[in-house]
Amino acid sequence: MILNNYEAMRAISDLKEEKLSPELVFNLHRIVTAGTLDDESAAGRFRTREEQIVISDDFGTVYHSPPDADTLEHRMQLMCDFANGEDSVDFVHPVVRAIILHFWLAFDHPFVDGNGRTARTLFYWLMIRNGYWLCEFISISQIILAAPKRYYRAFLYTETDDNDLTYFIHYHLRVLERAVNELHRYIEKKSREVKTLQSQAKALDCLNHRQTALICHALRKPGHRYTIRSHENSHGVVYQTARTDLLQLVDLGLLTSTKAGKAFIFRAVPNLEEALDKLMDD
Repeated sequence: MILNNYEAMRAISDLKEEKLSPELVFNLHRIVTAGTLDDESAAGRFRTREEQIVISDDFGTVYHSPPDADTLEHRMQLMCDFANGEDSVDFVHPVVRAIILHFWLAFDHPFVDGNGRTARTLFYWLMIRNGYWLCEFISISQIILAAPKRYYRAFLYTETDDNDLTYFIHYHLRVLERAVNELHRYIEKKSREVKTLQSQAKALDCLNHRQTALICHALRKPGHRYTIRSHENSHGVVYQTARTDLLQLVDLGLLTSTKAGKAFIFRAVPNLEEALDKLMDD
């Protein structure tokens, strides 16, 4: 997913307990295409007969002709029944069902634009609905968009072999495996960076041990809120000492402070790593 990834993932999280319905698909389509369509009225509705489209390359080679617009309402209901497990009594593994759901919407191409984004969003929705929470933190879009010909080829092989979905399922599983591996590499990289920054924080002569502990925690927990009272309780110091600690960190450019009622709320600055590097250089 691209520009509206945050909104889409938040919607998925909020709607993961609901069954899939055409209305839900339309809603997700509106979210992932917000501000990206040439015709904003095309958001959250089926393409019309006049808007019939084909999937082709830059040389005019047609890879796929989606079903007629007149059939989309019925086909989407069948797709929703499948996603909800209401199509048959046969067991289909949730991951495979999510991959097929991705293929189904992309195959039907029910919208004028944004079909790929919506198909990937439905994949995430069904995965998270079935407890695969790690999907909130991976991106299959970057991998697919980096090598679009492999994506189209998986569709083409499926279509030319009596709609045998094995090709697309194998392709998607490889994409999923690569996305998980890239997430692990990213986590390992960030962990090494945090350890380095924590060492830098501990080496700063301008910080006392309480301030160092708070900054190390902030590196591990971006966005965490701190108060004078919480700092006081964490380190067993009096209110004035806790207040001085936090205000000094604000003066050093490591924390920001806002007021909520009578209490001050402190958070690490968004560029905490850069702020630490600057202090090390000064």
